[in-house]
Amino acid sequence: MIHFSHLSPSSSDLPVSPSATALVELRGVTCGYGDRIILRDVDLVVPRGAVVALMGTSGGGKTTVLRLIGRQIEASAGQVRFDGTDIGTLDRSGLMAMRRRMGMLFQFGALFTDLSVFDNVAFPLREHTDLPEPMIRDLVLMKLDAVGLRGARDLMPSQISGGMSRRVALARAIALDPELIMYDEPFAGLDPISMGVAARLIRQLNDALGVTSIVVSHDVDETFSIADHIVFIANGGIAAQGSPEALRRSDDPLVRQFVSAAPDGPVRFHYAAAPIAEDFGLGARR
Repeated sequence: MIHFSHLSPSSSDLPVSPSATALVELRGVTCGYGDRIILRDVDLVVPRGAVVALMGTSGGGKTTVLRLIGRQIEASAGQVRFDGTDIGTLDRSGLMAMRRRMGMLFQFGALFTDLSVFDNVAFPLREHTDLPEPMIRDLVLMKLDAVGLRGARDLMPSQISGGMSRRVALARAIALDPELIMYDEPFAGLDPISMGVAARLIRQLNDALGVTSIVVSHDVDETFSIADHIVFIANGGIAAQGSPEALRRSDDPLVRQFVSAAPDGPVRFHYAAAPIAEDFGLGARR
């Protein structure tokens, strides 16, 4: 059983540099979709045991980083390395073995709607192991207990709240005891209580299980409260990075606009358009 009362606090001054012991590295990575380049010549290091948050405006490439790490998409240039291995060189069996060392929490949970809470968490264990059912039962109940939902084992996804669905998805993500857990917008659509519970679980599970976490999020307060290191991705690259405290004090215009939720700044409120007088024909009137 996981006991959270003895967990150490987050180290907000964690250095993230090429010299750090890295679990994930992007080295000179360029990628995109078709002719549209999303990331260009990006270097990123995720140290073992850290909670690293990827933040920035929508469409900037945060989720693309997660897809690169899982090799749902491939870089057109550079390397994506997991535990020192260039995942671009792996064959299918090697890639599947690598993915089993990763857990993924998708946006809104992505539970199987026709499976119970128990069977959702049991799914990766049944799919990727030959464990007997009694052992699978014990493991599933342990994972559900870690997220506070052992008593909901027999419910269906339609019978639980959005916040509970997210916690079930987290139990499923840790079912195979991964070394890396990736979270894609874990706080989206949650009420303040559920959001706080989700944030606490991310931090506590990271520390209790000794894993590494990458969190893609737009929620400044919750993300800054749990992350060791924040990386702002914008304009095809890393615009800024540092501890939550350092970024709150940052003079970078994009970071300041994002952290303060200012409506105008480097990210403009108005999409580029012709002058309003031109659209309304005001220039021709006398």
